[in-house]
Amino acid sequence: MTHEVNKNGWRGFLELCSKIQSPDEFNQIFDLFLTIEEKETLSSRYLIIKALLMGEATQREIAEIHKVSIAQITRGSNAIKLISPELKKHLSKLIHDES
Repeated sequence: MTHEVNKNGWRGFLELCSKIQSPDEFNQIFDLFLTIEEKETLSSRYLIIKALLMGEATQREIAEIHKVSIAQITRGSNAIKLISPELKKHLSKLIHDES
């Protein structure tokens, strides 16, 4: 499979997700598209990003709390460095609002 096909497939998946109306629908769609392991990986990444954005724990504490490796924390931290300040601010607000 070429990169362009993957890119088009990803874009199509994002467009499908944008039409989902409820968490229950998301769960059903993700049950269809993702394995249990993929959902666990995504869940861990969410918890890592959330903890990093909240800034209330060190990376070692995050690793202990969520039972993830320091390498996973580092990848999450590096990913946050790549997003725009506007997106980081928006995500931080969303995360703080849900806590």
